[in-house]
Amino acid sequence: MHSETVEVRGHLIDSGVLSRVLNDILEYGGDYSIDRFEVGRSPLDESYAHLTVKSVNEDELARLVMRLQTHGVNPTDPGEAFLREVDTEGVFPDDFYSTTNLETVVRLDGHWVPVENPEMDCGIVVTGDRARTIAVSDVQAGDRVICGAGGVKVVPLPAIDRSTGGFEFMNSEVSSEKPQALLVRQIAQQMREVKAEGKKVLWVGGPAVVHTGAAPAMVALVEAGYVDVLFAGNALATHDIEASLFGTSLGVDLKQGRGVEHGHEHHIRAINQIRKAGSIAAAVESGLLTSGIMHSLVRHGKDFVLVGSVRDDGPLPDVYTDVIEGQRAMRAGLTDVGFAIMVATMLHSVATGNILPASIPLVCVDINPATVTKLADRGSAQARGIVTDIGLFLEQLALELAPAYREGSRPGEDT
Repeated sequence: MHSETVEVRGHLIDSGVLSRVLNDILEYGGDYSIDRFEVGRSPLDESYAHLTVKSVNEDELARLVMRLQTHGVNPTDPGEAFLREVDTEGVFPDDFYSTTNLETVVRLDGHWVPVENPEMDCGIVVTGDRARTIAVSDVQAGDRVICGAGGVKVVPLPAIDRSTGGFEFMNSEVSSEKPQALLVRQIAQQMREVKAEGKKVLWVGGPAVVHTGAAPAMVALVEAGYVDVLFAGNALATHDIEASLFGTSLGVDLKQGRGVEHGHEHHIRAINQIRKAGSIAAAVESGLLTSGIMHSLVRHGKDFVLVGSVRDDGPLPDVYTDVIEGQRAMRAGLTDVGFAIMVATMLHSVATGNILPASIPLVCVDINPATVTKLADRGSAQARGIVTDIGLFLEQLALELAPAYREGSRPGEDT
């Protein structure tokens, strides 16, 4: 049997961390003994566990230790990081270290070096005295990549303050019965604090933002300075532009709430008009596009990344049709992001959650609780959610953050 001594500190019992650690050990075919266990006495006190993890195979033990690091478990003697050169472009060595989205440090030449751009399911490439995450699609022949779990430590997320017995902001994974107005006010306050720190607010949106009639509220948030970056697909931008040009979304009149004659053609005609203009920005500059979310983003110089899929009509000329290029554009868009909010989109929420560091607070708003659950299941442990109608949520948030909207002005309502 091969063995490794590991340790973990935090709220191990009430958060369920210790239970998940022990379950993972058994699921990976390993065994364990708990050598030392100290239980915190007060809600603020952390617990500590020292374990010996065993496996019949050295490689399987290394993979097991990597898995445990997703819970903040680290070897007591991590040693030095071991590097291998990449032989083939786009292919890691077989025993590469697979990253989490937690803050990570690696030991190089006796010094602990922080890993830049924490992201799950990547490798760690070392250049000189710097280490950073790298996607398998981006690794080049000759790159030096960390292999095995030696010399790698992760820093778990800070524990939730459980010292108060009252209401805790989105403490459950999915908040369906908590006071929605209070949650909206607290999200608004967190956005204010992020902006005051000079950080950006990232939005990830789906077409329901337009379908529910919430585009004017979203425009108000852009104009108030609370939308710095938008990640979306072809659909949100298409239906937003359709609403601007034809007053419909998926052929439904947004003021009357009913379908209109030939409305089913509107979205593809809107796409065609933007393709004719050359880009969304060009359509704004020419006066073709005069309202809506995309118009406001262009007019205020805000960034957006649209990544498409095989089911897209058109698509719009701004849409990345190569998903690898789209991933790279999304990663580039995370610079200085301090808060992320995901509204009414499962696929883009999961995609963004996969590239976000765990240190960036993440709120997911969706009518479907499975969206938030899926985010957490795929490793976005920081994800907290609100189950509600996105139209009502954005309306409330705009009333909190956008003075013009609160005073009765509705940007974009001419759509």
